[in-house]
Amino acid sequence: MTKAMHSDCNGGRLTRVFVLLLGVLLSHGCEQPRLTPIPPEGTLLAFGDSLTYGVGVDPTHSYPSVLARLSGRQVINAGVPGEVTAEGLARLRTLLEQTDPDVLLLLEGGNDILRNRDSEATKRNLAAMIELAQARGIEVVLIGVPEKRLFSDVAPLYEALAEDYQLVFEDELVSDLLRQGAYKSDAIHFNREGYRVMAESLYDLLAREGAF
Repeated sequence: MTKAMHSDCNGGRLTRVFVLLLGVLLSHGCEQPRLTPIPPEGTLLAFGDSLTYGVGVDPTHSYPSVLARLSGRQVINAGVPGEVTAEGLARLRTLLEQTDPDVLLLLEGGNDILRNRDSEATKRNLAAMIELAQARGIEVVLIGVPEKRLFSDVAPLYEALAEDYQLVFEDELVSDLLRQGAYKSDAIHFNREGYRVMAESLYDLLAREGAF
């Protein structure tokens, strides 16, 4: 092969690589927000267990309270400490009817995992919650919970649900905060700083996806 031919081949490969990279960048740049803008008088329903309730801090420092201040929207704290998904499913229908939120922030299942409940049953309960909300035209943001292992990542059932229902999904937040002692009030709950970071991270996610 001559030098000229070798140069032409390299040039062709570089051109193809450039085109592929450009396509990737353009496709990411063209991604559309997935949430409908929440009006100033709109409502978010923060539904879950003790991490939503804010165990470990005064109620004014729970993540829903901080998120309400950041967003300027009403954020209803519907967290029940110790609740498992079967109990959550039983109370969600009525709560959705009473509050009719624009967005459901779903952070549930941690107690199922801690108590070694069947993961398929947990997944079915969460799926039923998602379907209850979507049937009413309520958008769902799913927040993942880690597996019951030291320094573990999000349990696979959350990733599967996010994909099945095409949800806005926060997969790393809870896992990351639980790995850092500076953000915890005990082994499984956050302190004031942890809930603040949680609220700020969720606000950023919601804003990127078009809610604010």
